[in-house]
Amino acid sequence: MGIHMDDNIHAPTVASGPSSTGEPARDPAKLSMVDLMQEKQRIEEELSALSEVLGSHGVHMSTSLTTFDGFPRDDIDVAQIRTIRAKIIKLRYDHKEVMKHLETGVHAHFANLQRAQEPTSTINNTNGSVGASNSTTESSSSDTGMLSPPFAKVNSVAAGSPADQAGLRLGDTIRSFGSVNWINHERLSKVAELVQQNEGRTLIVKVSRQNEAGSLAELNLELVPRRDWGGRGLLGCHLVLL
Repeated sequence: MGIHMDDNIHAPTVASGPSSTGEPARDPAKLSMVDLMQEKQRIEEELSALSEVLGSHGVHMSTSLTTFDGFPRDDIDVAQIRTIRAKIIKLRYDHKEVMKHLETGVHAHFANLQRAQEPTSTINNTNGSVGASNSTTESSSSDTGMLSPPFAKVNSVAAGSPADQAGLRLGDTIRSFGSVNWINHERLSKVAELVQQNEGRTLIVKVSRQNEAGSLAELNLELVPRRDWGGRGLLGCHLVLL
C-alpha cells in the first residue's frame, strides 16, 4: 500500500490486532449498514498497521524473501514477514466482502428512496398534459437519488493546472473521483493512487457546486492528470476530507 513508518518489525500492534485475538469473524451478510461501516474501518486500520510494519522493515507484499540463489534472506525476519503477509491477504479478502455488501446496501437504500418519491409524482399528475412532465420529474428523482454522498472538498486550484482546465473550482464537493467514492476512498489515499495510475488518461469527476441562486448543480468533469503543466503534482488542486 506504499505506507512507510518507523514501527519495529516486532511491534505489539501486530499481535494485538483484532484478527489476532481469536475473535470469531463477523459474517458481512448479517451486519447492518452501520456495522458494515465499522467493520470496514476496523479492517482498514488493521491493514494500515500491518503495512506500516512491513514498510518499517523495508519490504512490501511482493518483495523477495530469498537471496539470488534461493536461500532465505538473513537480513530480515522472514517468518514474521510471511505471517504478516498472510494476515494482509486474509484482511484484503474480508475487506472485499464487506465492500460488496456495503455497496449492495447503498444501492438498495437509494432505490428505496426513489420508489418512495414515485407515488407523489403519480398523485400530482392527474391529466395527460401534466403527465408529460412526470417523466421529467422521475428522471430528475432517479438522477439525484443515485448520487453518492460527497466525501471531499476542493480546497485550492492552481491556475492553468489540469484541475483548473477540467473546471474544478474552489468549494466544489466531490461525490466520485473516477471509481473512488465515499465508501472506498480510504481517507483520500485511493484518489492519490488512482491519479498516479492514470497519468494522461481521462477521469470523470462528479462534483456538486452551489450556484448563485443557492441551489446545488451536479457536474461531470473530465480531468486528465499530467505533470507537464508547469506546477507541482498531476492535478494542481488540493482536496480535504469532509
